[in-house]
Amino acid sequence: MHWIDITVFIVYFIAMIGVGFYFFAKNKDAEDYYVGGRNMSSLHIGLSVVATDVGGGFSIGLGGLGFLMGISGSWMLFTGLIGAWLAAVFLIPKVNRLAKKYQFLTFPQLFQYHYNGKVALLAGIISAIGYIGFTSSQLLAGAKLASATFLKLELNTALLIMGIIAVGYTVIGGLKAVIYTDTIQWIILMGGLVFIGIPLGYLAIGGIDAIRDVLPTEFLSLTNIKAVTLLNWFITIIPIWFVGMTLYQRIYACKDEKTAKKAWYIAGLFEYPIMAFMGVLLGLFARVAAEQGMFEYAGYATASAIDAEMGLPMLLRTILPAGLMGLMLSAYFSAIMSTADSCLMAASGNVVTDILGRLKSRKLSDDESLRYSQIATLIIGILALLLATTMQNVLELMLLSYAFMVSGLFVPTLGALFWKRSTATAAFWAMLLGGITTTLLVITQTILPYGLDANIGGILLSGAVFILLSLIFPKDSINTIESVHK
Repeated sequence: MHWIDITVFIVYFIAMIGVGFYFFAKNKDAEDYYVGGRNMSSLHIGLSVVATDVGGGFSIGLGGLGFLMGISGSWMLFTGLIGAWLAAVFLIPKVNRLAKKYQFLTFPQLFQYHYNGKVALLAGIISAIGYIGFTSSQLLAGAKLASATFLKLELNTALLIMGIIAVGYTVIGGLKAVIYTDTIQWIILMGGLVFIGIPLGYLAIGGIDAIRDVLPTEFLSLTNIKAVTLLNWFITIIPIWFVGMTLYQRIYACKDEKTAKKAWYIAGLFEYPIMAFMGVLLGLFARVAAEQGMFEYAGYATASAIDAEMGLPMLLRTILPAGLMGLMLSAYFSAIMSTADSCLMAASGNVVTDILGRLKSRKLSDDESLRYSQIATLIIGILALLLATTMQNVLELMLLSYAFMVSGLFVPTLGALFWKRSTATAAFWAMLLGGITTTLLVITQTILPYGLDANIGGILLSGAVFILLSLIFPKDSINTIESVHK
């Protein structure tokens, strides 16, 4: 890479660490550290939500979908719009009021309120495991991008660099550092795509005439998708808006319910149509470039010879001059790190509040609480980094983490919020059996009828167990936060 690109990279990384140090002195206790003092604005929260949700996986993944199927791949993030707005209408009004009343810091504390301590502990363990895996996958994704960009940089060295930066500013600055860096990172990504990637890519391939000449007509159609694929996306993505610890932390961080709902509406619109179409268009441009032979210099004579998700990075590497390459790579690193830091904060919150918090023999002072939170974040970041060194496949690690978490937590969450007959026994076993079922289906690569996603199997079993046990054990004791406070 040119020295200009390297300089851009270095300046970007120093800026991210600088944000962490800026907020270091502003954090006074665990509430500041995990929920930003509960006074964040809708714009910062909204941009942070979409940056975390779209992240590196969706950014690169959308390019792959555009490469394979054209603009119909944009429907994937339509599910993000639906999920965000459903959460704004049905979830936030219930959760925000409870969070303000009982000063919640984590998602499992909602289970403590509706069910009991045992259910909340299991939810904390499931969420922590899932988010440690998410953090690892994002660090690994960033390391792979770095090692592919800097040819002399080995993967483990790149992984160490990514880990130090992402873990560093998160440990130091807490959620405010995460949210404000997310805002910066999202602006960089959007600016890079809108003003650099899309216009230069469009010109490089020869414009709309070249697209029509090279690609089949269905690549420019919104109906080039199977119904089962769309269903799997809905079932896979929408539930995360109801169980994601990263999202609950941001609900708690908003100054009031109106601010939270506005933030979620903003996030939904940024996901679809804005980010959805930008991502797939770049992937479509990469497909045209591959068909035109623009990647022959790298050994890819045809589109079929290249991994679909490699098409977009290959296009950018081919068409961008020195300086602009650094900006675009910074944009993609931004997307990856905006997810990594949020997942790290989520895992830390689960461990400190929902797991270790139950072992405390005395109430900690504000300073002690803050320091323990920072130490826990550092240790979890190191564990995530070590896990990443043992894995080779980013997508596999993401899917395993996601499947285990969502299929276990989704049904008990709906039950807690919307079904008065739900019980703690039902919630406990629905979480355990739902998560294990989906994980086993993914690990064994079991194919469900009609090509349905493994998540559907886990969620259906979780739902059946939850309803059945709620009816069988209708009077099990509820150890709510309210009763604990009494």
